[in-house]
Amino acid sequence: MAVLAKLDAGSPAARRGWSDLTIRNAFIIPTIAFLIIFNIFPLIYSLGFSFTEYRASLNRPAVFVGLANYRDLLSDPDIWRNFTITAKYVIISVGGQMLVGFGLALLLNRTFPFKGLITTLLLLPMMLSMAVVGLFWRLLWDPSWGPINYALGLGKFEWLSHPTNALFAVAITDIWMWSPFVMLLSLAGLSAVPQHLYEAAAIDRAGTWYTFRRITLPLVAPLLLIALIFRTMEAFKTFDLPFIMSAQSVETVAITLYQMAFQSWDTGRASALAYIVLIVVVCITNIYVKYLNRLRER
Repeated sequence: MAVLAKLDAGSPAARRGWSDLTIRNAFIIPTIAFLIIFNIFPLIYSLGFSFTEYRASLNRPAVFVGLANYRDLLSDPDIWRNFTITAKYVIISVGGQMLVGFGLALLLNRTFPFKGLITTLLLLPMMLSMAVVGLFWRLLWDPSWGPINYALGLGKFEWLSHPTNALFAVAITDIWMWSPFVMLLSLAGLSAVPQHLYEAAAIDRAGTWYTFRRITLPLVAPLLLIALIFRTMEAFKTFDLPFIMSAQSVETVAITLYQMAFQSWDTGRASALAYIVLIVVVCITNIYVKYLNRLRER
């Protein structure tokens, strides 16, 4: 085991008598305390509330009800409907982001004039605030004077007032905003592919589709799966865009959770629903991670 390097005798830390262990603890302990106070403690605290009947708006003590909140939520057809809407939203938005992002990366993975400027401009959407993007696209989808209906020749087509149309509208907005994230990871993977593999494929007169299927896609797949993991987690618990653009039409689980916790003030049931969402996200993520480990073992 390597021995930690000693401090320079003339350094201020050495004159104050600080050892390597003291310096390490000075940085690590505040970080751990911050994580415990602002992350771990609220998780444990809300977990306790999930087993109680409690309303934060009332000055009443919490009443322990066991698994009643979980049982009621899992038997509620409205909750299952919200999960179905959320699943559709995740499939449409994340699937679109993977296709658009990877497609843009393939187009950018070559040398052409102003490549750096174009790449920077394509990355701008994901740097914007979710609230700004939601309000901006809400104006674009407006049936009266929004430019999207005018460009498509749809007249006064209602996008955000109909549940199905609103789901696609919000998903398209999410695709526009977060496809650059997938593009960035895909570009990193494409730039790491050894060029001699393509040269060997060209010598063997391999076709474009064969080269893509046998060389490009397998080598970029781990980074694509990492992008899929992050975007699935974010899309499953997304709140900002559906709430700002069409809260009444696209009732995702996150919006239902917000309404239950901060409009109905049913803190106990809201905590239970939050943990159900957490368990679902963790299960989906574990499936992706296992498949990612299989890809790395090949």
